Amino acid sequence: MLDSNSATLSAGFKWLVGLASLMIILGGLKIAEAVVVPMLLAIFIAIICAPPLAWMTSHRVPPWLAVMLLVLGLMVFSWVLMLFVGSAIDTFTLRLPIYQERLQDEVIKLLPNLERLGLPVTQEQLLNHFNPGSVMRLAGNALTNLGGLLTDLMLIIFVVIFLLMEATLLGDKLHKALPNAEHSMQQGGDFVRKVNKYLVIKTTVSVGTGFLVTLWLWILGVDFAPLWGLVAALMNFIPTVGSIIAAVPAVLLAIVQLGLPDAALVALGYIAVNLLMGNVLEPRYMGSGLGLSPLVVFLSLMVWGWMFGPAGMFLSIPLTMIAKIALEQSPSTRWVAIMLGN
Repeated sequence: MLDSNSATLSAGFKWLVGLASLMIILGGLKIAEAVVVPMLLAIFIAIICAPPLAWMTSHRVPPWLAVMLLVLGLMVFSWVLMLFVGSAIDTFTLRLPIYQERLQDEVIKLLPNLERLGLPVTQEQLLNHFNPGSVMRLAGNALTNLGGLLTDLMLIIFVVIFLLMEATLLGDKLHKALPNAEHSMQQGGDFVRKVNKYLVIKTTVSVGTGFLVTLWLWILGVDFAPLWGLVAALMNFIPTVGSIIAAVPAVLLAIVQLGLPDAALVALGYIAVNLLMGNVLEPRYMGSGLGLSPLVVFLSLMVWGWMFGPAGMFLSIPLTMIAKIALEQSPSTRWVAIMLGN
């Protein structure tokens, strides 16, 4: 009986120590946010670039040339992104007070309708409890943080260069460093392939989502259409709630700029694009086993958003998915991966 109690206490103590260690690690990551976020973004970009790098090297392109070609493409893309999106963020931030004032005027127009419904509400009460201008302010703060990340793009690309160069030498290093290299490389290769599959498909679907949203908003004449397309692409990494978060500021801007009928068309466009990309194309190519529980998605947004702000919200689901794929590789932790899944 004593041995049973001791075993129970020992197991409980291990869980307590593990939880405490996790809290310390998360706290350390939050403190090192300025270094960790660019590093994580660089790792994601390097993973996405790994398949084309492997394809070029398998077709007898020298590794250094393959890396340079990928880096050149990334630099052109980042330059275009900083040129167009950076200026759009600055212009939107300057116009933000005007948009907030117009939104408040639209809300005040609802007062007579509420009185006819038997809901006497003062202007102050309505603006305190339902003020879309505050949502626009939150969107402006998030876009400002996004602009800050754009300034780190060159640093991120430099890190990607070294990661890709290291990837071309990793196989030879593992053969020399590990006694059972084949088994270790087989396990690691399975993990990397699953991560590659998830990130490449998710990125492709997100880019398609951003392009379609940009095209639809441009047709309707909504200001800053490429900016809202970029936001839609980034938020597409967050299942379910991401598309809602991405649509809110664009719909509010459409109300101010074009009126309620066109704003309804904007919302319908977001719904149609996300139904097509998220419910038709993505499940077809992603397959089963690469989903997360809605509760896990919500908790991931809270934890990573607390740690890294808006960048953490974007990184939350890819990080959690990579952790889930890693847990699936070991029989002793596979049950945790099952609990995280949908």
